[in-house]
Parts: sequence; structure tokens; C-alpha cells
Amino acid sequence: MDKQLGGKVAVITGASRGIGRAIAVALAGQGASLVLAARDREALDETAKNVAKAGGEAMVVPVEMTDEGSLKNLIRAAGDHFGRIDILVNNAGITHSARLAETTTADYDRCMAINARGPYILCREAIPWLGKMGRGYIINISSVVGVKGYPLQTAYGASKHALRGMSIALAEELKDENIRVHVICPGGVDTEMVTRVRPDIKKGDLIEPQEIAELVVYLVTHRGNAVMDEIHLRRSTSGPWF
Repeated sequence: MDKQLGGKVAVITGASRGIGRAIAVALAGQGASLVLAARDREALDETAKNVAKAGGEAMVVPVEMTDEGSLKNLIRAAGDHFGRIDILVNNAGITHSARLAETTTADYDRCMAINARGPYILCREAIPWLGKMGRGYIINISSVVGVKGYPLQTAYGASKHALRGMSIALAEELKDENIRVHVICPGGVDTEMVTRVRPDIKKGDLIEPQEIAELVVYLVTHRGNAVMDEIHLRRSTSGPWF
């Protein structure tokens, strides 16, 4: 079977585990070359091994999402190495669970820096590369928390609403440059972060990272007249239509 992403290059943040790793492997299976970014070099190397098993090529770039220079270096390194960037997946994120009265300004700033400011910088730096390719994709992994409000998640909710809001504006800004901006808003996913923050959810009820990865593959391989700007993905055991 022909691989639909042969010759394409995707940059993925938060690629060391969970959703990011699943997306990397899924895109590699379609022939894409991957630029894997996260803080944990050892875990990134493990993802790179998985990418190789799927038949793809991977470049590992350790990155600090709060450091603008580190983010600029990521995009520069990807472009210099492969000569192109076709897909940017902003997946890296952190959460914070506490009442607003107990959430420090530093807690808030860190959520905003990693979940919103980092993707903002990466989009800005990647757009010139994406525009060169004739068609490009930015996929921002938001959350159900970027659509709804939840107690104890004011800082996290603010950051994910910011990411989603930026995405909506950026999609309008780039629509005539043949760069599509998509947002995926999942509910509870089977990751270390969700398991830690929501231990009340049964593991068997959580969305699998691979299910999100399959959606990403669909978005970047189906370029017709129909466009899915945003995908809401809920657990089958949760209430419909969040």
C-alpha cells in the first residue's frame, strides 16, 4: 500500500510519551519523517526507536517549552536538517489542579507558557516553512477543558482556551495561504497526566492515544473540499455533546 505522507516532515512536541508518541508512530507508518521534541532525551530516543520500527526516520531535538530560544532552535533544526516542514503538531502540555485561591501566579504562568505561549511561538516560527510547501498543517491538541469549565482547573482551562482561541484566529489568518489549522479537543486520555489528575476515571474508560493519532493521520491525508476545523472527542462513558 502506498504511504500517503512519503517525503513529508512533521514536527511533534510532547513526543516522548503518550499522545505525542502515538502520533509520531502513526505518521511514520504513513511515510513521514519525524522531528521529535520534548525535555526527556532518553524517552525521545525510545520514541525514535518506535518510529524506526514503523518504517520512518526520526530526528530528536530536546526542547524546553518555556524557552523561546529553544523553540526557535527546534524549528530551525528541523528545517535545516530536512529542508522542509509540512506538519506541526503542538501536543506538549501540562496541567495544574487546585482551587483558584490556592493557585499561585507562577502556577498560572507555567500553564500559559507551556500550553499557549509555546505553541504560539512554534506556529509563528513554522509558518514560513509550512507556506513554502504549498500546503501545510498545524494541529493543536487542546482539551475538553478548552471548551468547558471545570472546578480546580482554572489555570489549565485558561491555557487551553487560549490555545483554542489562537487556533481559531490563526485558521482565518492562514486560510488563503493553503495552511490548515486544526484543533483536537479530547476528554480523558490514557496518559500519565490524566491518570494522575483524574484517578477517579477507570483506565478502561479512557481514550487511547492511538485513537487521537488516527485522527491526526486522517486530517493530514484527506485534503478535499470538506474541512474539519475542530474535533471534540469524548470518552464513550461520558455525557454526549460537550
